[in-house]
Amino acid sequence: MKSKLYPEIENYIQDLKISTISKDRKDLLQSLINFIQEKKDKNLEIKLNFICTHNSRRSHLSQIWSQTMASYHNIENVTCYSGGTEATAVYPMVIETLTKTGFKIASNDAEINPIYDIKFRENELSVKGFSKKYDDVNNPNESFAAIMTCSHADENCPFISGAEKRIPVTYDDPKAFDNTPQKAAKYQERSLQIATELFYVFSMIE
Repeated sequence: MKSKLYPEIENYIQDLKISTISKDRKDLLQSLINFIQEKKDKNLEIKLNFICTHNSRRSHLSQIWSQTMASYHNIENVTCYSGGTEATAVYPMVIETLTKTGFKIASNDAEINPIYDIKFRENELSVKGFSKKYDDVNNPNESFAAIMTCSHADENCPFISGAEKRIPVTYDDPKAFDNTPQKAAKYQERSLQIATELFYVFSMIE
């Protein structure tokens, strides 16, 4: 039995409400549930690559929450990745949002595209968060699911080499609120949505 997640994250997860997920969204998430279940049933590694245009916001939130929820639900052999159609940098508000939720995050302090070590429990390897292309050497090149987290990447990147399955699960971009008073709230809102939906996904795995 694994140790619990950091208390703040445990409490956050326990307050999530699956009832807020619409039937249409659940139908959309079913393909991801099926992919994970099929791999688990065959005792195969479950590789999930969350892809967005700049690999700076939604794809990172999805990667981190997916890895966290897999651990929370004790689903083994899950490795989550993220990438973009181009590399930029993790947007600082993403790190701030995750930190406020209870994740322990350290950085190498690079001025351009810093690498973040993101942890959700003690005695667990950190998730490496940095912006990269989806086919980066750090990402899988075969037998993975490509989860398209933004419509722009989904529409403009019709072929993902090596992907066993392509699954569009798109989210509204909190970037739209970057220069507004609602900025922090909107990033929290998007993180909450992603966390809730990925909690649901892994809760459905038998």
